[in-house]
Amino acid sequence: MRRRGSSSTWSNLVIKAFRFRAFECSPISPAKTYTYRIHRLPLPSSSSISAISAHLRFYSTDFHGELSTDLIRIMEQRLSAIEHRSTVLNQFINQPEASQMEYAKANKELRKLRHSMDLISELRTKQKEIEGLKSLITETSEDRELLGMAYQEMGLAREEERKLQMQLLESLLPKDDADERDCILEVRAGTGGEEASLFAMEVFKMYERYSQKNGWKFEVIDIAESDLKGYKEASGAISGSGAYGKLKFESGIHRVQRVPITEKSGRIHTSAVSVAILPQADEVDVQLRNDDLRIDTYRSGGSGGQHANTTNSAVRITHIPSGLTVAIQDERSQHQNKAKGLKVLCAKLYEMERSRIQTNRSKLRAEQIGSGDRSERIRTYNFPQGRVTDHRVGITHHSINDVLQGDSLDVFIEALLLQQEKDAIATFTDS
Repeated sequence: MRRRGSSSTWSNLVIKAFRFRAFECSPISPAKTYTYRIHRLPLPSSSSISAISAHLRFYSTDFHGELSTDLIRIMEQRLSAIEHRSTVLNQFINQPEASQMEYAKANKELRKLRHSMDLISELRTKQKEIEGLKSLITETSEDRELLGMAYQEMGLAREEERKLQMQLLESLLPKDDADERDCILEVRAGTGGEEASLFAMEVFKMYERYSQKNGWKFEVIDIAESDLKGYKEASGAISGSGAYGKLKFESGIHRVQRVPITEKSGRIHTSAVSVAILPQADEVDVQLRNDDLRIDTYRSGGSGGQHANTTNSAVRITHIPSGLTVAIQDERSQHQNKAKGLKVLCAKLYEMERSRIQTNRSKLRAEQIGSGDRSERIRTYNFPQGRVTDHRVGITHHSINDVLQGDSLDVFIEALLLQQEKDAIATFTDS
């Protein structure tokens, strides 16, 4: 069955991807023109959405043109700086007077540079090979057979050099250092009473399903239920490669339009749920002093009966300097609740510091996408029309059930990541 919706949405997204590709081919030389024939695309089925999204992102980092001289010059400056920094860090960690904390920070930075250093090493080796082939061509100008072989090898070497340069360009683009981290998910019911709580439960479970489909570990931290078994508040820990990088643009206001189960006259109500995605912090990022913490214990609330909590297992942790408070009562063990609470508190403090640094430096790189602030309305789930619309990238998907099952959430996530990559290229060439 053909899905309803605007096929121009997908065509426009493809056009943006191709324009991005042309822009990347010659970001410094506007005189060069690249023309592509854009074909109107049919709407994809749910099973092919992820593949198409990945295909679009492919075009944002791969092209068949040559890098401009100015862009190569900028890259070489960055590569030299990385080589120098790597040398300094390697010398530092071999000094016996380095403290354990300083060693950990230096080693962490070295791990971040390792991928770029491996590519730089390959590029330098390939460039030496090209120089050797140039000398061979000069020396054997009269030997046609040998000259032909040398030119053939030169063509292959140049192609390998171009690929390595492109991989390095991608690695040099501005990135969020937290992208590869695990994350904390927080969902809160907003305006709309019980209907908002019920939708908060659906949204929370949507991310749980999406995490499972990506092979990530999903752990419930705490849930506060409403009278109709919806979620007033719910939090979870998502662990897996690149979890925060994929989910960070989910932060914001998710609006739902539908007829609530409590509505007898059949009127459509509008409710809202806030979603926060926080990168998890480690001990190197956030240090908690016992003197800065106030930990209170109390009996957790519940349904009563045989599961009634008769011990002070619930934990409330207050970070005195910042005033942040975290309360956890999901586990029956006080120690387990305390451990979960400290994990959430560290994530909140780490996000506060990240936000402060980003604000002081400049506007956020993702300005066109949205800052992720929870005061923004980012997405609308319209049940009567069976559609989900993301207001930041203007994409509407006409299968709301597929989105809530976690199957089609990548429609929006991949489009947002594509926009982020486009902004990153612009930031690189402007710097």
